[in-house]
Amino acid sequence: MATTEQELDAPVASGLCEGCAFTATLLPLRRCIPGDICIRAHSGRQIDRFLRSNKDEAPNYLNDLFWERRAIAARYAPVAAIDHLIHDTDEVVRRVVAERIPVERLMDMVKDPDREVRLSVAARLPAPALTALFNDPDYLIRVTLARRMPHGQLARLVKDQEREVRKAVAQRLPTFALYTLADDPEPEIRAIVASRALPGLAASMLQDEEWWVRLAALPQAPPECIPQLLQDTEAEIREAARLRLLKLSETAYSANVSAPNPINPLHHPEDGS
Repeated sequence: MATTEQELDAPVASGLCEGCAFTATLLPLRRCIPGDICIRAHSGRQIDRFLRSNKDEAPNYLNDLFWERRAIAARYAPVAAIDHLIHDTDEVVRRVVAERIPVERLMDMVKDPDREVRLSVAARLPAPALTALFNDPDYLIRVTLARRMPHGQLARLVKDQEREVRKAVAQRLPTFALYTLADDPEPEIRAIVASRALPGLAASMLQDEEWWVRLAALPQAPPECIPQLLQDTEAEIREAARLRLLKLSETAYSANVSAPNPINPLHHPEDGS
């Protein structure tokens, strides 16, 4: 009987192949290769290669005793088949599940003990449902909330104990609400507030004890507040104030030059007539 070219190229079975059903089916097709593409190996890369090439086999390994085999199977199995793994004993498996299950099932994972799982949940939950994570003990979860939640709910995180959370809030608060962080104990946060402040709030922040907060407030402050900064103790602020006053002067001059004569609309100040 003639030997086909495919049979000649077939990988040679190894010790792990003994008793494996795929030796007779997938091995001749090179869809499993000992030491490279193998579901029996204790190698995540080999398992991943196997299930990537044989996705239809993934559901058969969702309850495997080896956590890594379950985690990789959860990555390739149909979404409907991995729902029961929400409560898997291994956090890596649950991380994969949190990235794939429908958003309406995510509420069952908001109390997961693993931070990475909850981060995935916080990144995927619909905005109105994010309130379920407001009191999460991990600040990274709360930072994620501050970056995603509707503007109207940000006020609930203004007094958060973690600087990074308040920093994220300061970057997204509507400008009319920035006053709630104007007295924050962290200069970095006050500087963010000052850089986004409306003129009235910016004017008050020109008195901040930190020079770089004052510098951040300077471009937003009303023009009448700028001359006082020419006497500031910091040279960088004095220079910024001088440049802004110069720009204001040039703008005013340009506006005056281009304004038409109210008595004679054809008269232009530069004409000299």
